[in-house]
Amino acid sequence: MAHKAFLLLLIKVREKMRNDMQLPVQKQMDRFLEELRTRGEVPRLLLHSCCAPCSSYVLEYLSPYFEIYDFYYNPNISPKEEYDERASELKRLIQAMPLPHPVHFVEGEYNPEEYYERVRGYEQCPERGERCRICFSMRLTESAKKCKELACDYFATTLTISPLKQAEVINEIGHNIGAQYGVNYLASDFKKRNGYQRSIVLSKEYELYRQSFCGCVFSKGVNHEES
Repeated sequence: MAHKAFLLLLIKVREKMRNDMQLPVQKQMDRFLEELRTRGEVPRLLLHSCCAPCSSYVLEYLSPYFEIYDFYYNPNISPKEEYDERASELKRLIQAMPLPHPVHFVEGEYNPEEYYERVRGYEQCPERGERCRICFSMRLTESAKKCKELACDYFATTLTISPLKQAEVINEIGHNIGAQYGVNYLASDFKKRNGYQRSIVLSKEYELYRQSFCGCVFSKGVNHEES
């Protein structure tokens, strides 16, 4: 009976989210989280994370409402030493932060060769161009698959916290991939309400390694301290 009641709740929440789609993303998120709080339910969220600094605020913000599976899948990051350091810092952060509900670190396959094959021909694209769209799609596709595999109720990504990434582009890709795989994408714009600034504060508090490029070799000459 409890499982049936929870499924009915999810159906109602999904209907409400569809009705709220005309609202700005942050207001959609506010309404959704308030609904969860009122109901007293704690769904499972597959959160794609690009690095510890970007994850810090998002974990602080969402962990009161979800049991989180923090999915570190980033084949765009190179070299391997950089990838490993970011993974290590994310695991350390999860262990150190006093989070209300459980957060589980889940590492995806590191397959940079596939990433390079996907972006072949787009190496010279500017930031926010087609190469970035391909990268977002690759990471969110694996996140949707992992969401389904782990029987999570929603999936989301920390990527929208970056002031240099367009949340509307990421959310459009996420919604399309969610529909393709039959899982619920939770749209976000985590940079709102000073989310990015809060991540800087938390990074200093936890002494996190804060990188100076997004991770891929094609953006390494661009100094933007985000992922």
